[in-house]
Amino acid sequence: MPSALDPKLRRSIAERLQYYRDLGIYDFYRRPVDALMDLHSAESKPYDAAAPVQQPATPVSRVMKEPSSTLMPKAKLTEVGPATALRLIREDIGDCTRCVLHKQGRKQIVFGVGNPRAELMFIGEAPGADEDIQGEPFVGRAGQLLTNMIKAMGLGREDVYIANIIKCRPPGNRTPERDECETCSPFLFRQIEAIKPKVIVALGAVAAKTVLAVNSSMAELRGRWYEFRNTKLAVTYHPAFLLRDPRQKKETWKDLQMVMKELGLERASVSDPKE
Repeated sequence: MPSALDPKLRRSIAERLQYYRDLGIYDFYRRPVDALMDLHSAESKPYDAAAPVQQPATPVSRVMKEPSSTLMPKAKLTEVGPATALRLIREDIGDCTRCVLHKQGRKQIVFGVGNPRAELMFIGEAPGADEDIQGEPFVGRAGQLLTNMIKAMGLGREDVYIANIIKCRPPGNRTPERDECETCSPFLFRQIEAIKPKVIVALGAVAAKTVLAVNSSMAELRGRWYEFRNTKLAVTYHPAFLLRDPRQKKETWKDLQMVMKELGLERASVSDPKE
């Protein structure tokens, strides 16, 4: 018979689950008890909603470690155009086996799609089932909503670039693990370096927390600009969350209007993005 969890740990887990529910994340997967106990170890601790948030006076970002020899050297990427640079990065990824996701049912790598010279880049969390089948990010219901959000800004998908923190579908569309994000995100950072967008929009808590290396709530993350790798970054809700809670579309539209102003885009005639 399994031993009972420590009351303090039980409370911490309950608060973490409630935190994700507040963000609109309701789908969870079951982990062994030993893995749950590891949540509080220094080596494998994921984002802990129960931990106090250390919010700096000015938003800053932490540079994640670059992979050792798996990526094309920076100097070479700067010597070629963005389309060629993206192709070289994709070749470096190959049929990736760097984390456990390659053994957990993913069908293919979902690299990214869009204009290699885009001024606006959207970063999501991870591919879903439709994306895993088609090999393109944001093609399911959430993707259709993102397309409408982009149209509301006066742009098309061909004008922007869309990618995810990780490039393989987690089983059951679960939230990516911290080590998976840290293993895969350097490829995303190289994509950003190749495209050099003027503005990045992080879609949802996982994307925002990974790129900014903070543990703040969405309420704290939204409505402000961050400097990230010589690019301005804004945070808004993930389209999948908006499908669960359409009331937040108006708040998302405020975030997109802030982005439009920064890019000098004319205000669209619609009041908010529609599903």
